[in-house]
Amino acid sequence: ILGDLGADVIKVEPPGGAAERRSGPFYKDEPDPNRSLFWWAHNRNKRSVTLDLEHEDGKALFLRLVAGAHFLIESDNPGAMAKLGLAYDDLAAVNKALVYVSITPFGQTGPKAGYAGSDLIVWAAGGPLALTGDDDRPPVRVSALQAYAHAGAEAAVAALIAHHERQRSGIGQHVDVSAQQAVDQATLSNALTAPLGAPASKRSSGGAKYGTILIRGVYPASDGHVAVSFFFGSALAPMTHRIMQYVFDEGFCDETLRDKDWEAYMELLLSGAEPESEYARVRQALEDCTKSKTKAELLQAALDRDLLIAPITTVAEVLGSEQLAAREYWQPLEHPELATTISYPGAFAKFGETPIRYRLRPPLIGEHNRAIYGEELGLSESAIALLHERGAI
Repeated sequence: ILGDLGADVIKVEPPGGAAERRSGPFYKDEPDPNRSLFWWAHNRNKRSVTLDLEHEDGKALFLRLVAGAHFLIESDNPGAMAKLGLAYDDLAAVNKALVYVSITPFGQTGPKAGYAGSDLIVWAAGGPLALTGDDDRPPVRVSALQAYAHAGAEAAVAALIAHHERQRSGIGQHVDVSAQQAVDQATLSNALTAPLGAPASKRSSGGAKYGTILIRGVYPASDGHVAVSFFFGSALAPMTHRIMQYVFDEGFCDETLRDKDWEAYMELLLSGAEPESEYARVRQALEDCTKSKTKAELLQAALDRDLLIAPITTVAEVLGSEQLAAREYWQPLEHPELATTISYPGAFAKFGETPIRYRLRPPLIGEHNRAIYGEELGLSESAIALLHERGAI
């Protein structure tokens, strides 16, 4: 994210390359650390140097990089950097303006600080996993590795907040990012049910349960499924009414279903004033409507009538999206080492005056050692070669 915003991001890798380079799938199924699609997805707009932090010469090089840096972002276990003499206080003595960002599963301190924290563990500990899957079976994991993507986004924002303060005071600070806390926000309001004393949400495939009441979020279309936000309360009742007006206009419900008190509907259900059988009739009418139409027809209706309905797309449908094509979302990046061009997912936002540009394709292992150690730090070719021979880089 910071690289996309224009920062010169230097990825510090151990000699031989970072571990994530060995994560597949690989370009053309060749298990080469420079061909990892996982690596490509997360490392454009970066430069790479290799460096062994446990080697005396490597550590000395690292401190020279820190002296001229605005940010340091690390994701080692709590206390690991301190054991190397590279904790925030150590590096602040080298560069008082340094914004030092630590990303860990559960933060730097606390009873879980030393716990293991895979993507699956963080999702479970953060809360969203309680809402995924069928209610009579174990939870279903979140597809792809997204927990640390949430943490990375929080880290980027926090780093920029600290940078804003540094511009006024000239002093950096230590930013402590917990991946658990980051994904907790992905539960939306469900994380607040316990402190508010509200009914806890429970998983139910394609929706959630409030007590015995099923709130569906997924409905069938004739060619797949759509996500439908069909909720209640003062904020969402007008949108729910518009959906039911659409269901009525299409001939799938009568006025009694269309004109219910959607603002107070959850309270009516919880109190028993509205029987759950009646709510089941509402859901069935909505399902009968959606499954009579294609995803494209439902999307067009949502655009025309301001409805909260969106198609659940396949990868092929995302690649073929007319909207993404019109917005020039997919961005080509040259890979000269492969003599080809690769299309990448586009920028996370469109800025008019300072558009995000993909300046660099993901780097090869240590691709910029000579440029950074030689041209920027002033080391000679022979000094760089000696550092490599000693295993420092």
